[in-house]
Amino acid sequence: MVKVLVACRAGVGSSLMLKIKLNEVIAEHKWDMEVIHSSLDELSSFDGPIVVTLSDVADELKEEGVKKEIVGIRNLLDKKEIYTKVAKALQDIGVN
Repeated sequence: MVKVLVACRAGVGSSLMLKIKLNEVIAEHKWDMEVIHSSLDELSSFDGPIVVTLSDVADELKEEGVKKEIVGIRNLLDKKEIYTKVAKALQDIGVN
């Protein structure tokens, strides 16, 4: 099972919507994933390989050198975008 952190700065609005859509994608594709939802404050204690967040936050995390597979989503409601980017992240960490 792959742990995925869905986070935004505050951990309420946008990341909660993103978590809901990601869970729909996970169910549709039968991925073995555990989704954890929080604010970015929890990032330091998160032990999974993938972080899913908004694209602007993802850019900041990459600039900071966060050692996770960072997935930036532009449209929270676009399940195709979520699927495509998370599938690539899974491939990048060696999960097919």
